[in-house]
Formats: sequence, C-alpha cells, structure tokens
Amino acid sequence: MAPQLAQNPFGGPLVLQSEESARRVDGEVFAVIDHPHAAVAKALSDPAQWCEILILHLNTKYCRSHDAAGATRVDVRVGKKHPQAVHAATLLSFRWQPPQVRQDYVSVQMDAAEGPYDTSDYRLIAEAVPMDGGKTLLHMGYAFSYGGASSMAMTLYLNTIGRDKVGFTRAGADYVGGMRGVAERNTMRYYMAIDAYLDSLVSPPGQQLEHRLRGWFDATERFPRQLREVDRDGYLRMKRQEVERQVRAS
Repeated sequence: MAPQLAQNPFGGPLVLQSEESARRVDGEVFAVIDHPHAAVAKALSDPAQWCEILILHLNTKYCRSHDAAGATRVDVRVGKKHPQAVHAATLLSFRWQPPQVRQDYVSVQMDAAEGPYDTSDYRLIAEAVPMDGGKTLLHMGYAFSYGGASSMAMTLYLNTIGRDKVGFTRAGADYVGGMRGVAERNTMRYYMAIDAYLDSLVSPPGQQLEHRLRGWFDATERFPRQLREVDRDGYLRMKRQEVERQVRAS
C-alpha cells in the first residue's frame, strides 16, 4: 500500500477503497495514524470503548455493549441526522467476535444479521499493526447487503433530496453515488470516529468527550461535499445529549 498511502487525494497517508456487487457494498480504509499500536489495540479490543467510538457517527443515536447467552453483543441504534428518541431509532445488534490481540497485531470483527430499511449482513472490522516512530497502520472495513425495498428507497432518495450525495472514488467526471457512495461515506465516518477517539485519550478525562466530538466534526468538514450534513453547533449539541443519555442508561 506504500505508493497509494504516499500519493492520494486525502492529503495524508489514507487510502479508501470500495466495491459493489450483487446488492452488497464493501468499503475499507487503510491509514497510518499517529498513535502507538498498544493504545490502538487496547481501544479496539474493548467493546465498551467501541460504543464511545460509534456514538460519534452522525446517525448513531445510542450504543451499548452487553453479554447475552454467553456472548458479547454491541447494540447500536441508528437513525436520523437530527435529535431522535432512542425507541424511534432502528436497532443494529452486532455479534462481537473474540478479538485477536498480539504484540504486533490486533483484529476485531462485529457482524449484524439485520439492519434498517431492508439491509442485512453488516460487517464492521478493524485491524492494526505497529509501524516505526510510534505510528500504527489501521485497516477498517464496513459492509452490508441490501434488498429490493432499500434499493427503491435509495433511488427515490437520490432523485430528490439526496441527488447531490456522492462518495470519494472518481467515476469519470464525477464521484460514485448510490449505495457505493453510502458505503464510502460511512466507512470514512467510522474511520474518523476511531481516529478522533484515539486523539482524545491524551486529554484529561473530563475533556475527552469534547475533544473527540470537535475532532470528528472537524475531520468531516475537510470533505464538505461528501460529509457535511449539519452545522457544528447542531452536531455538538445533539451529541452531548446523546452521550449523556447513553451514560445514564449504562
């Protein structure tokens, strides 16, 4: 990946790839991040910390990790881009796979059989290896399948209020759209959430939440055409409330 990491349109060592097949889309990010491997492995191998990562995403309304029938699950409520009651958001229940953690490698995977709007077979993976200079190579993948109903809904959306929504990969004179664009945007948002969370750990505990919220929003603002949905004040206000709600319920 060295040539792509050295020369890409993102202004840093980051590569985004995506693929669309028969009603399934996959997105993945490879990035060199300025965090030591030990800190990355500790955060990624803990499902509770994943909830603190996932809540940064605009559409995540709530996240909770818990044990069920001898297995760990990460329950995520996904919904709209504005404040929303937890019960009104859709449950995306991930089965947490036991992570692989070694001194030179960490790998985590979560799978959900069903999702919102006729989507299914979700997979969220993260793996990392140490690099020189206290840096880490992170690979993060996000994928899901979709049915006929979600395809029709997406077509309607893209022909109306979502007609300007695009991904990051060039397709001729413009960028990819449709479900592949959705996968690329969410893959970037999840990657940015991981990086913003890790960045915040250097701050005192009482300042970490504000650090990561502002860091995530600032990262998305580097790509306004793809990722801008709300203004800063609206995002910060909504997320502070959602995190407080999440903490109260834990």
